[in-house]
Amino acid sequence: MVVSKVYVIGVGMTKFEKPGRREGWDYPAMAEESGTKALDDAGITFEEIEQAHVGFVFGESASGQRAVYELGMTGIPITNVNNNCATGSTALYLAANAIRGGLADCTLALGFEKMRPGSLSATYEDREWPLKKHVQALAELRAPASPPAPWMYGVAGLEHNEKYGSTPEHFAKIAEKNHRHSANNPYAQFQDVYTVDDIMGAKMVYAEAGLTRLMCSPTSDGSGAAVLASARFVEEHDLGDRAIEIVGQAMVTDLRSTFDTGSAINLVGTDMSRKAAEKVYAQAGLTPDDVDVIELHDCFAPNELFTYEALGLAGEGEGHLLADSGDTTYGGRWVVNPSGGLISKGHPLGATGLAQCAELTWQLRGEAGARQVEGAAVALQHNIGLGGAVVVTAYQPAHRGGTP
Repeated sequence: MVVSKVYVIGVGMTKFEKPGRREGWDYPAMAEESGTKALDDAGITFEEIEQAHVGFVFGESASGQRAVYELGMTGIPITNVNNNCATGSTALYLAANAIRGGLADCTLALGFEKMRPGSLSATYEDREWPLKKHVQALAELRAPASPPAPWMYGVAGLEHNEKYGSTPEHFAKIAEKNHRHSANNPYAQFQDVYTVDDIMGAKMVYAEAGLTRLMCSPTSDGSGAAVLASARFVEEHDLGDRAIEIVGQAMVTDLRSTFDTGSAINLVGTDMSRKAAEKVYAQAGLTPDDVDVIELHDCFAPNELFTYEALGLAGEGEGHLLADSGDTTYGGRWVVNPSGGLISKGHPLGATGLAQCAELTWQLRGEAGARQVEGAAVALQHNIGLGGAVVVTAYQPAHRGGTP
């Protein structure tokens, strides 16, 4: 089977906002803003888009069509995508697969979310909650607490503390880094800088794990978009100097080890992340040492620590040593979450994966402004949703591999 190369040729996003902060800002307007920016960045019109894959978690059926209609109505296939917190990168994955398989030369991945303030909760009470199996397994390890999401990641953090010697201060160091990075991101929901002590002393969300508000991602409104293209499209439109190639991409769902190992760390998806990363490194012919800049899913600070290990940046049980080392910020081995990550940039579920794609595209083009990672040539993206799915994507500028 011939597999076509896939390139990101345009990206765009809105500023992420506290839910309801912009009065009257509904999801069609969000999608119009991010989608128009992505099309303008690619230098094309909507009429050249052959498929659109649109992600959102909270909303009515066909919201994807309503969102895209702000950009144009040309009769193209529009797919509505919902994959929990991995929704945005799932839309990206589907849009890329259409090109890989030769079904289209130019596609749009778009994601948005209009959220309610406060912790996430089940939408429907007349059917089984998709996370029930995960929660029941975790409850056998540690008594349930509320809200459920910080409890789940907090239990996994406690497991790492007890098994490997990490502490809540390591989680605070990760949060401190990401808040500091967001100060240079005009798209971030928060741009405040905090000390480790500030973070440790903030309002407690899950006391047993030492998880404070400043270690947790907020609910957010916002949208992100990416235009993808084939090698033929890139060449015909003379976009080789700006195109960013997706050199590896994998989606993985829950494994037997998610439930069979008696590990809270696996129950929040770390094995999924590890398997997806291994696939991507093999596809791209890369190792973690080749990567310069990373956007990963720090919905809660402990998850960034687990993901260091899953992506191969640190050995198993050694993620906290990496948090101590300074190797995940400017001047270190990698710059992780230069955007501020979910903790500070915000986390509108359907948009998160596409905002990560936008950030890494800007980084590889050298267009990230004050948060630019010097010499960034290889980028890695990680976006996870419990229930579960993870998408890992590797990027390089098209010109590094020759003319498309």
